[in-house]
Amino acid sequence: MDTALLSRRRLLGRGLAGTALAAMTALGIDLRPAQARAWALRIAEAKQYASVCPYCAVGCDTLIYVKDGAIVDIEGDPNSPINQGTLCPKGAAIYQLHVNPNRMTQVLYRKPGATSWEVIGLDEAMDMVADRVKKTRDETFQETYETTDANGKPVQKVLMSTTAIFSLGGATIDNEWNHLQQKLLRGLGIVPIENQARI
Repeated sequence: MDTALLSRRRLLGRGLAGTALAAMTALGIDLRPAQARAWALRIAEAKQYASVCPYCAVGCDTLIYVKDGAIVDIEGDPNSPINQGTLCPKGAAIYQLHVNPNRMTQVLYRKPGATSWEVIGLDEAMDMVADRVKKTRDETFQETYETTDANGKPVQKVLMSTTAIFSLGGATIDNEWNHLQQKLLRGLGIVPIENQARI
C-alpha cells in the first residue's frame, strides 16, 4: 500500500470530519457525551471557589462549585502551576469526600462479643481511645533492654518505647495535623508510624 496515499486519505478524512463538526456546531448540535453536557448544566450559575486538595502534601489546586449553599462539583484548577488542572484518582474523588450518602456522621461502637453496632457520643469514644492507649502504653512501655557487648558481657541499653501501638494516618489529614500527631506519638514512645497516603 502506498504510504503517501494513506497519508492523503487520513488528511482528507480529518478535513471532512472537521468540516462536519463545524457545521453541526453552527447548527446548534452538541456532540459532547451526555455526562459532559450534564456536568456543564450542573455548574451553570454555580459560584466558584479556589481551594486545595486535602489528600497529600503536593497541594494540588482545585475549584469548588457551589450552588444554593451545596457543593455541586470539584475539579482541578487549570491555572495552577502545581497540577495544571489535573488530579490524581484520590483528588478526583474529593467530591465524594464531601457529598456522599454513605459517609459516616456518627460514631459506631460494637462491644466485644456483640453482633450489632451502637451509636455512641464522640466524647465517649475519644475517652475510650485515650484510656486504651494509656493502658496499653503503661503495660508495654520499655525504658531499657538487656543485650550483650562484643565480649559477651551484659549491657543495658535505653529503649524508651512501646511497640504494642501502631499508628496509621489517613490521606485526608493535612500537614499541620500530621506534624502534631507525629509529636504526640513520638512523645508516647510509639515507633511504628505510617500514613495511608504513602502506601
